[in-house]
Amino acid sequence: MAEHNDFGNLGEKMAREYLQKKGYVIRHTNWFYQKDELDIVAEYNGELIVVEVKSRNTAVFGDAHDSITPRKIRNIVNATQGYIEQFDLMMETRFDVITITMTKSGYQIEHIENAFMAPVN
Repeated sequence: MAEHNDFGNLGEKMAREYLQKKGYVIRHTNWFYQKDELDIVAEYNGELIVVEVKSRNTAVFGDAHDSITPRKIRNIVNATQGYIEQFDLMMETRFDVITITMTKSGYQIEHIENAFMAPVN
């Protein structure tokens, strides 16, 4: 497996552990709907939380959350709609981003709640 895939998998593991320590209940990880993937689907305080995890091994190329494009947001929202329909859920939904950035002293985790809103069709 490529080194960037290993770091991405490590980032997702770190994000899951971070969320669990904060009291989030992880429902699914790496859940696919058609061609779109949800990194983490969790519940917290009665809400469905969809988390996109972005990992970078350096901050030189900008913040990891800057790589979440409008197209990526549409894909996440599409997969979330599929998830809600498949599991027949009636919950408020929030879209978060967790960034994992390698630093000289280890890793920095940033959790951005309500990182984006679902676009209106």
